[in-house]
Amino acid sequence: MVPPPIDVDAPLPGPSAPASAEITAEQTPPHDQMGDHIADLARQQQELLEIAGMAQPELTTSRFEIVQGYLGVGLVAFLVTLIAVPIVRKLAIANGIVDRPSEARKQHRMPIAYMGGVAVYLGLMAGILYSYIAGSVPGMMTFHPTEHLLNGAFHHVVPPSVLLGLTIIMLVGLFDDIWGVAPRVKVGGQLIAAAALAMQDVGTKVAQGVLGPTLGEWLNNRDLTWMIELPFALPFFETGQIEISLVYWIGTMIIAIFVLGACNAANLIDGLDGLLSGVTSIATLGFLLVAATLALVDDGAFDAPRLVICLAVLGACLGFLPHNFNPATIFLGDCGSLLLGYCAAVMILSLGDTGKTYLVIAGLIIYGIPITDTLLAIMRRKMAGKKMSDPDADHLHHMLKRAFGVKGAVVSLYGIGLGFAVLGVLISTTKARFVYALAVIFAAYIGVYAIKIARKAQIEAQTLAYEKKRGLAPPAADVAASDAEPAPAASPAASSDA
Repeated sequence: MVPPPIDVDAPLPGPSAPASAEITAEQTPPHDQMGDHIADLARQQQELLEIAGMAQPELTTSRFEIVQGYLGVGLVAFLVTLIAVPIVRKLAIANGIVDRPSEARKQHRMPIAYMGGVAVYLGLMAGILYSYIAGSVPGMMTFHPTEHLLNGAFHHVVPPSVLLGLTIIMLVGLFDDIWGVAPRVKVGGQLIAAAALAMQDVGTKVAQGVLGPTLGEWLNNRDLTWMIELPFALPFFETGQIEISLVYWIGTMIIAIFVLGACNAANLIDGLDGLLSGVTSIATLGFLLVAATLALVDDGAFDAPRLVICLAVLGACLGFLPHNFNPATIFLGDCGSLLLGYCAAVMILSLGDTGKTYLVIAGLIIYGIPITDTLLAIMRRKMAGKKMSDPDADHLHHMLKRAFGVKGAVVSLYGIGLGFAVLGVLISTTKARFVYALAVIFAAYIGVYAIKIARKAQIEAQTLAYEKKRGLAPPAADVAASDAEPAPAASPAASSDA
């Protein structure tokens, strides 16, 4: 069989330049058709999610938009607290749960109802409960865009351990307001509330940012976690191993220190009408700005719970403040002061949820007024040879009250608290060393001035003693005038409290 002749002039098979040039707009390449098909499917999926109420919100471009999405939490907490205060006050008066002005350092002249903390607690719980319901009811709250979803589909909510801790702290303070409890019982309740946070890892990672790059690098184990093999089987350890995390246990100790410190700091500063609730409101605004910044960059799973807690605390404080500002008709009591201190500890600890320890430092600066006042009280009583539990009238608010009256002192501390909040927010956003230095100078100036005023009598007595040794003591009339100087400052304060 003879093969057919080969035409040498025929074009070779395969692609050629003229063939590729003949593709028109109607002859779209297959990969472009696939891209269009995927885009259509994405649009259809978004429409179905919107119908089901599960659509992700559009990308948020500002902190304000993020906070606006959760604003219902704060509004609910505000309204519930505002309405609950008169009811709680009536119950307190009817049952004799009032603060009677039995000591000279107390500012009021008539019995004032306690149990304001119960109203704040109800507002907090209402706001957090609203966030739980809003997570399953479309349109009640707009969550910020995040990749940190529970099981890939649900937004994280405030851990139940936080609610448990809030309840324990509130009850401990309430029992103290009604019946009085021993200090060790109050400390025990605070430690149990702190343990509740550790149960669900709320705040246990605050030390990661310091320990990981230092001790972790040195041990070649940045997570500072070890798996220990068990020689025999134990219940709840099916893998035959126990995980030991140094960060977790150190974080647990830090939680206990923070809860004890914040609760007692809040209790110490609760000495003037509207002071603690107002200072906490200003600090919470600072925490809220930091929380919104973290949510903007999708920092972690605790972003949404952190925003909810901040807004619930802010709403509850603002709802209580009109009733508590001078002249107050109700006091927070230990129930409320311990509760707000615990809330502050939770908010500060939550800033370090992803191991950013510098944010925890920023949170401590934001809460600078109660912390500074507590440190000064410890130093002052130590120098005076008094017990830490001994009350005195030389706190920051007492000194300012003698100079400006009750309202003037409170407003002055609001301004100082705002300064601390601004410094803390700046540290959280810039991490600049000059901001740290400014914060130290700010706190040191307040501390030195407060100690100077509180120890004025001792300083003058010491100076006179040295002058007498040298035979240069001033005339007796001048000494008497110097000793009488503090007395006129006390009378305006008394009249302003009346």
